[in-house]
Amino acid sequence: MKPEFAPGRAIPRVQRGRTAQTSYSVYAPQSNAARETVVLIHGVGMNQSVWAPQIDALSESFRVVVYDMLGHGASALPSETPTLEEYAAQLEALLDAIQIERAHVVGHSMGALVALEFALLNAPRTLSVVALNAVYDRTPAQREAVMTRAASLGEAPAASGVDATLSRWFGDPIPGHLSEAAQAVRALLLGVDPVGYARTYRLFASSDNAHVGRLANLAVPALFLTGECDPNSSAQMSRAMAAVAPRARAEVIASERHMMNVTNPERVNASLLAFLAVASAAHATNASSTGERHG
Repeated sequence: MKPEFAPGRAIPRVQRGRTAQTSYSVYAPQSNAARETVVLIHGVGMNQSVWAPQIDALSESFRVVVYDMLGHGASALPSETPTLEEYAAQLEALLDAIQIERAHVVGHSMGALVALEFALLNAPRTLSVVALNAVYDRTPAQREAVMTRAASLGEAPAASGVDATLSRWFGDPIPGHLSEAAQAVRALLLGVDPVGYARTYRLFASSDNAHVGRLANLAVPALFLTGECDPNSSAQMSRAMAAVAPRARAEVIASERHMMNVTNPERVNASLLAFLAVASAAHATNASSTGERHG
């Protein structure tokens, strides 16, 4: 099955390209007045296509950049034992290549870890950061479960492992109204580069404490958004992160699980747009008072 995440209307003007390492797409804003950029970073096993429901909504007011994370889609493989800093450097190089000075950075799951790492290392280039379904300071039981999954990865994602992932992400059994989205996600998982997937997943499995003790230094507005029924990127995790970061808040979407950006895009998009509007206004006010350029 070809993975598709159909938007509500025609996708806006798009420019597709590739840097030395990264396959990306830039969607032009539908408003001529829009000057800011939103970058969307997918999770392990996905690619840029998973953001179609968000591109549709966000491009009304923003330029939207999506790209394939290292080891995914048409992007290059990461190093054999990558670090979060390597994935953050990928985003920095992409922004340089497409000449974007600063952006709002939104990440999902592993992409949320990358977004936070980028924001911590590149505050002047970050207008705000959103961490969707992020992991943080797992319990011993949670850590053991994810490390066991990482250790069991073979040369390619097995169908049985993919089905177990879908059960965690969508529910078991998968609700009928989510079956199409689940099948599209399944196709992405089965089609991912096995080496890139394994390297990235192992980093994801061992990085839940990467930002413990660091979020107090997060200098930009931040939203930690997760689903009420996501046991591995729990509401407790999002609230714990928001309690530490100085300009942050947490929001939990009722009844949603890990892939809420495709299972309930209307609700996720509403939260994103509300947060980005406030962050944009704050940046505009600060830029006006300091004489800084607005975008």
